[in-house]
Amino acid sequence: MTSANQYLIILRQPGTGPGPEPEKMKKIMIRFGAWMDGLRAKDAVVGTNGLQPTGKIIRGSLAEMVITDGPYIEAKEVVGGYVLVKARSLPAAVAMAKRCPGLDYGMTIEVRPVLQRPGR
Repeated sequence: MTSANQYLIILRQPGTGPGPEPEKMKKIMIRFGAWMDGLRAKDAVVGTNGLQPTGKIIRGSLAEMVITDGPYIEAKEVVGGYVLVKARSLPAAVAMAKRCPGLDYGMTIEVRPVLQRPGR
């Protein structure tokens, strides 16, 4: 793929309720694997990872910082992972994201252009 920009596909999953049963989760992961294989076959994947459900939230300023546990389970959505892709345009990246099987399981998908700074 030539003259491509980078786009971050942010995978937001519902933050409330129990997760899928193990058998359903296995089927979900098979579908995700097939989606990722399709992106890799097009040489579109720059990087990808899931995120652990725990972490820390930092708020305030450098002078008055507050650090709390997070993300919060009671949140409506939790960022569960990301896929960094290269595509010719935002509509092309959106077309990739629209095939994400997570949409069938209540996920919200956000696609954002990566701001590429000169010299990096």
